[in-house]
Amino acid sequence: MADIIQLLPDHVANQIAAGEVVQRPASVVKELLENAIDAKATSITLIIKDAGKTLVQVTDNGSGMSITDARLSFERHATSKIKSAEDLFNLHTKGFRGEALASIAAIAHVELKTKTENSEIGTHLTIEGSKVTSQDPAVVPKGTTISVKNLFYNIPARRNFLKSNPVETRHIIDEFHRVALAHPSVAFQMLHNGSDVFNLPASNSRQRIVNIFGSKTNEKLVPVSEETEIIKIEGFVMKPEYSKKSRGEQFFFVNDRFIKSPYLHHAVSSAFEGLMKNDVHPGYFLFLEVDPHSIDINIHPTKTEIKFDDEHAIYAMLRATVKHSLGQFNIAPVLDFERDKGFDTPYEYSKKSPTAPSIEIDSDFNPFKEKAKQGNIKFPFKREQNQSWESLYVGLKDGFDAAKPLEDQTSNPSTSLGINSFEMEFESEEVTGNLFENKETETGQVTFQLQNKYIVSPLKNGMMIVHQNLAHQRILYEELLKNITVKEAVSQQLLFPLQLHFSKPDVEIIEKVREQLEHTGFIFSELKEETVEISGIPVLILESHVVNLLNQLVHDIKEDVPDSGFSQNDMLAKSMAASMAIKTGVLLNREEREHLINQLFACKEPTVSPTNKPVFTTLEMSDLDKKFM
Repeated sequence: MADIIQLLPDHVANQIAAGEVVQRPASVVKELLENAIDAKATSITLIIKDAGKTLVQVTDNGSGMSITDARLSFERHATSKIKSAEDLFNLHTKGFRGEALASIAAIAHVELKTKTENSEIGTHLTIEGSKVTSQDPAVVPKGTTISVKNLFYNIPARRNFLKSNPVETRHIIDEFHRVALAHPSVAFQMLHNGSDVFNLPASNSRQRIVNIFGSKTNEKLVPVSEETEIIKIEGFVMKPEYSKKSRGEQFFFVNDRFIKSPYLHHAVSSAFEGLMKNDVHPGYFLFLEVDPHSIDINIHPTKTEIKFDDEHAIYAMLRATVKHSLGQFNIAPVLDFERDKGFDTPYEYSKKSPTAPSIEIDSDFNPFKEKAKQGNIKFPFKREQNQSWESLYVGLKDGFDAAKPLEDQTSNPSTSLGINSFEMEFESEEVTGNLFENKETETGQVTFQLQNKYIVSPLKNGMMIVHQNLAHQRILYEELLKNITVKEAVSQQLLFPLQLHFSKPDVEIIEKVREQLEHTGFIFSELKEETVEISGIPVLILESHVVNLLNQLVHDIKEDVPDSGFSQNDMLAKSMAASMAIKTGVLLNREEREHLINQLFACKEPTVSPTNKPVFTTLEMSDLDKKFM
């Protein structure tokens, strides 16, 4: 039998490895930024074009590489970080497998310029598809510049799986955030298609968070700090009132490496128990420092998951630390049953000086001078011995005057003395046989609301059950889509314009869909770097709901936004309809229930919601009869 097992060529093996290391342009950004951090750089610049599909360039002022190191860095499993297997459990650097540059060079055009501090001249290296096309000396500054062009040029199938430019840009910004937050002492700059996206100077952790997510973030942060023999915890959590429905601003760093841990996330969420609603998530920026021997990093290709030796202890410490911080800064409510509120000083008396009390003495007072005699005490009313109980009700019909004697008024009960007369109503002893009031609407239709979630309406042969939230979504979706297309929306002007604060990338997203939002009824008077000023809103939305609507809209666009055309308008209408629709738990009166049903069946597609969920179902009499057979 002939031999059938053979070694793969290097370029094929590199492309297979690239499938694990490089999933999208954001993966290239992550690897190159981490290499710059490992090179002890203090200033890093990231330049991308077309969401990284055309160009990803990282320039740093780190240690640089020699001619030999520049060539070896693109070989598989070539690294300066580890020398033995024991080093895998004592890692203090980012990359250590030596596969990143080799994998990137296998699927892109790579250009490297590097020079060490002691060298007089640097190296210029060009690689295309794992093949070195040129290597020449060059005059370059200290540090390294790597340019990755035409990603996946030789694997068109992989390139077709990439999302739209806004989505890929969002992933790149996420990776940029993770590296920049973990290293506040390093200055970062990011440019996309020639425009400046981030310019972050070297600072501390709090200032770095504020520079990335906006100046208003500073007032939302609660510091967290604790140090034990097992773990050191530093960072910040967001105040409960700033929690969001999306899991956006949630960052865990272990030894300055970003990780994802549902287990630790549950520890933080449990610390917020009782302070937030059920459908929102807390924001946090937590930096954990543990012994490198107590964790295993090499369990996931992207290194975003690690394994702790003692997860239960870390869970308990993290939960207790966050809970202590919330209570220490008066975020969590505290009950003190021993404090006496009588000792609290009123605010208006807090700055007043106390005055000596004055005492007045009656010098003529003598308790033994006169004795009160009971016979001299006069009573205002004289009780008649023969007064009957019927006299108690005399005068109730026509009123009475308390200023006149009761006898004068009872003698003439018909006298009206200017006081509103009142009548007594006696409870009827008549008992009706109806347990429920039989009230039909003027149109003859009777509707009921079940659990403040479903609307039940009778039919000729059964009943119809309508989901009120999904039904309202369908109504709003068709109306919003019509307004965006026809451009005939009605706006309500605000007496005082709304000043909303977003991060710089979020403002850019709102700017891109500004025209469509204005067609729905929004009026934007000003859009700055971190501020959105709104002077008019659609008539279908309350002013208090504008912030949640725009936050949800920005989140939906970050997840997956179409490039342009009808699909983008469709996504905007779906997102806004979901935010504006009547929620489960809202009580509706009869007119509102009937109006909702009438509007639903006036829609073009009343049977399904904008997300293709059934809006209503019918239950026939035959189905009910089967339940009692």
